[in-house]
Amino acid sequence: MRQGGAGPTLVLVVAVGVLVATGVTLLLERSLTRILLGVILLGNGVNLLILLGGRSGAAPLVGLAPAGQTSDALPQAMVLTAVVITFGLTAFVLAVAYRSWYLSGDDEVQDDLEDRQIVRLAERNEVPTADLGGEGPDNDPEQVDPAPALRRLRRGDRR
Repeated sequence: MRQGGAGPTLVLVVAVGVLVATGVTLLLERSLTRILLGVILLGNGVNLLILLGGRSGAAPLVGLAPAGQTSDALPQAMVLTAVVITFGLTAFVLAVAYRSWYLSGDDEVQDDLEDRQIVRLAERNEVPTADLGGEGPDNDPEQVDPAPALRRLRRGDRR
């Protein structure tokens, strides 16, 4: 117990743990819908944790209660800011998920080609060659030849 009032109850601490654990688990999924739900749950869990860190008491307005009996206004301001940030991130992930569903028919995050190459090298216990740069476009295998795309663009193909 703290001097300003009762501390966080076990139910609230368990609720923070469940929200954060579920949010992190959902963030590790490949579906953007589940990632979105994970962001929302993680944000709510962290907001509740920040609120539990503040002192409870009377409203933090000057003149309503003695200074030692008012609640801490900083966690409330931080939670308000965190709610706005979580809302913005939720809107962004929702837009990305909708665009992915619109273009490909699902919202699953696909593997990157370089990620697959790194996994293959890790399985063979090899180290990738370093890209020192300066090889020029003819000698560097990482460079993509823009000529076919430019020819298609001039012809009007949209492949």
